[in-house]
Amino acid sequence: MIKLYGFGPSFGMPDPSSFVLKVNCYMRMANIEFESVNGQEYLRKAPKGKLPYVEWDGQIIPDSQEILNVLDEKYGRPLEKDLNAEQQAQSYLLTKSLDENLYWCLVYSRWGREDGWEVTKDALFSSLPGPLKLIVPSLVRRGVVKKLEQHGMGMHSDEEIQAIAKQSIDALAVLLGDKPYFFGDKPSNLDATAFGIIVQLTHSDNDIVISRFAKAHQNLVDFCVRIANAYYPEEINV
Repeated sequence: MIKLYGFGPSFGMPDPSSFVLKVNCYMRMANIEFESVNGQEYLRKAPKGKLPYVEWDGQIIPDSQEILNVLDEKYGRPLEKDLNAEQQAQSYLLTKSLDENLYWCLVYSRWGREDGWEVTKDALFSSLPGPLKLIVPSLVRRGVVKKLEQHGMGMHSDEEIQAIAKQSIDALAVLLGDKPYFFGDKPSNLDATAFGIIVQLTHSDNDIVISRFAKAHQNLVDFCVRIANAYYPEEINV
């Protein structure tokens, strides 16, 4: 059986990582049997130092997109076999846009802003013993902020990052329109990716500053409710 390594439930989500949730959602949508293995300690074992990764038939596969690529090849693109070549290309490029753009707005809002950081710190580090609780959160936060700067998102002002997030979210709402899923009546890889990020804004306990942009679009809220009810009825409170 496939083992999916992630952080575990937090913020009222099955996982606070949009990448872990992306892979989790993909496998549920594709009806691929898997086991979730959760814990921050698996970061130390991760081939690229980040979660998720999967263990499958003795093989370790890191990176959410690589995981989807391998599963697509093995199972014959279960979520996209009915899409034409143009739609498959759109799905991939839009997925990468979310991974490389909106995701970092989410990270900044949770780790860079003081209001988001207070909730993040409490959710992720409150169980640490006394001395570690005073040291570890700040060290981890500095590391995340450094990655934000290296990526480039962290070089923008707070106002600019919010504008980037709003533009991405508004564009998603336009693309979805009144359809159940982005390409019609069936979910695709893009839907798994979009859900992994957008539900963190519409239904997370960590109501960060950019959450209001997603909640302003009823079709995005309904999209998350639809997927949560279908695939996470016991895990996400919608």
